[in-house]
Amino acid sequence: MDYRTDQVSLNPSSYPNQGMNTQAVTTTVVNVVPNVTSVRDHFLWSIFNFAFMNFCCLGFVAMVFSVKSRDRKVVGDVEGARHYGSTARTLNIVTTVLSVLVFIICIAMLLAGTFHAARTVHNLKNSDGWN
Repeated sequence: MDYRTDQVSLNPSSYPNQGMNTQAVTTTVVNVVPNVTSVRDHFLWSIFNFAFMNFCCLGFVAMVFSVKSRDRKVVGDVEGARHYGSTARTLNIVTTVLSVLVFIICIAMLLAGTFHAARTVHNLKNSDGWN
């Protein structure tokens, strides 16, 4: 941070009780760093994946990277926060896609098993084994 001090003399005529003494005033300028809210950490998405779609613990790993991104953002390390946020986003995408695929495959297998069982029962009913 850059700190700058300036010597500024006061105008004695603007202050009636000062007399002819001139004083030097030291001022400090503080530059405020811009807010780093533009870096996304994907924390809520990571919490959702951790709670509901934790495929091979990838949701937990995504949550760890989201927390690291948030910590880097608090410290002021924008590049580190972007890196961890990008990794968290990638892990969240992979977790979501794999979990949805596993869910769809399970539903398809349940439906296929149900249709196969119904066809087997129907074939047994039509054969000589059932009256």
